[in-house]
Amino acid sequence: MQVILLERVAKLGQMGDVVDVKPGYARNYLLLQGKALSASEANVKAFEAQKADLEARNLETMKEAQALGDKLDGEKFVVIRQASDGGNLYGSVNPRDVANVVSEAGYAVDRKQIIIPQPIKELGLHDVDVYLHPEVEVKITLNVARSPEEAELQAAGRTIQDVAAEEEAAAEFEISELFDDIGAATSDDDQLSEVVETPEDRAREDNDEDR
Repeated sequence: MQVILLERVAKLGQMGDVVDVKPGYARNYLLLQGKALSASEANVKAFEAQKADLEARNLETMKEAQALGDKLDGEKFVVIRQASDGGNLYGSVNPRDVANVVSEAGYAVDRKQIIIPQPIKELGLHDVDVYLHPEVEVKITLNVARSPEEAELQAAGRTIQDVAAEEEAAAEFEISELFDDIGAATSDDDQLSEVVETPEDRAREDNDEDR
């Protein structure tokens, strides 16, 4: 099926291009999203008549998107979710969730602009692409954690599991040190008992000599 693009579509073409696409892709995405028109003779003529206005409108929206993108690109957002001890979420984080978090932070973003190849189902840091305009793409980072404290750890490149392992290792070291100290003290006591001569020992020795 041939369509005429009303805006740039990645890996397909630029505004005004007439391209061949699968009918399902055209009907369910390009035509439905207003990104293209069927390339009938009437539509092609209508596009040519409006091309200048469409290009001007596209340039204006691209400038607005770029201004937003300059602020949004590289930003990090915390998403709090329940998860198992192994880090698997009870549920997932989808484009709607991302759009809500970003919008709550003051950025006007729609869920359709969020690109996540697969729903996020694990704790950690996840990069997400945001298409603000056909020609403006930015990347943000989601910090998915069970608590703000865990999010801070993850932002620093650590996890709760790391902290627990460190605390366990520190506790084991303290116990080892304690046993070493007890062992050293016992050894010192044994040496003292061998060296120090009590008055009773001297009296016993004198009695043995008199005999």
